[in-house]
Amino acid sequence: MEIAKVTSNGQITIPSDIRRRLNIKDGDKVLFMESNDGVLMFNSSMIALRQFQRDMEGEAEKAGLITEDDVVALCRDVRKELSGGRNANHA
Repeated sequence: MEIAKVTSNGQITIPSDIRRRLNIKDGDKVLFMESNDGVLMFNSSMIALRQFQRDMEGEAEKAGLITEDDVVALCRDVRKELSGGRNANHA
């Protein structure tokens, strides 16, 4: 349990242990969500990443990317296409 003091401007300093646990760095944004028990605080980039992961679930399989070798082959093909066929041997 951590306690923070609220300033006259409504600001608080997030305790360092909490910042570490939430991976909050200087300049990050935090998200506050109300719940039945109070207010929850999240690292907004982590919430966005989790949402993106949920949105992308199953898309690799739909694209035929089943194994790591499939991903490596796709990267090789994209690099080959972007380089106009040059350096095709670099994965």
